[in-house]
Amino acid sequence: MPVSDSMLKTKHNIKNIAIGLFYKKGYFATSISEIANGCGIRKASIYYHYPSKEDLLFSILSETMTCLMDHLHNSLAGIEDTEDRMRAAVRGHVQFHLNRQKENFIANSELRGLTREHCRIIVKKRDAYEKIFQGLIQQGIKQGVFHDCDIKILSYAILTLCTSGASWFNPGGRLTVDEIAGIYETFILNGLKQGFERRSCGF
Repeated sequence: MPVSDSMLKTKHNIKNIAIGLFYKKGYFATSISEIANGCGIRKASIYYHYPSKEDLLFSILSETMTCLMDHLHNSLAGIEDTEDRMRAAVRGHVQFHLNRQKENFIANSELRGLTREHCRIIVKKRDAYEKIFQGLIQQGIKQGVFHDCDIKILSYAILTLCTSGASWFNPGGRLTVDEIAGIYETFILNGLKQGFERRSCGF
């Protein structure tokens, strides 16, 4: 049976209301009844679109990771120079996490709410994303553009640093998303090019 525009709109609304509540209260503290009330629908109606609250969480995290990967590929499209590719990757990562702050905050704080199978799927997507950054670092080291260091640990440090903005960013603050992304970009690229002290290579 084809899905109507009304059904798609309802499903989208359920997800948006859930994102707001999970961000504000946390996944475990939010009930299906609260989500239903926020949508102006009956509790049973949510289960028509999402079999469980956990399925709703998984849908949010899965979509966020898919969009994050797409954003990275778009950020890198048409760029050949290794340093420029790393700049674009860092800038894009920060921009995505600040522009979609709520989803990314949930993705980084509520993974424990998933079933083991769903968690494995999300972790696999994260691993694929991390490998792109690791590949960029490795390429830069081989070309002599970046200082030699532990690639895996450094990729974790960079991504953790860039992701953290989702926990403190204020959309009404004194700096725009692009300005903040530029600060991160400069800081990280300077570190990659100049080299960190070996004893503190993993930050």
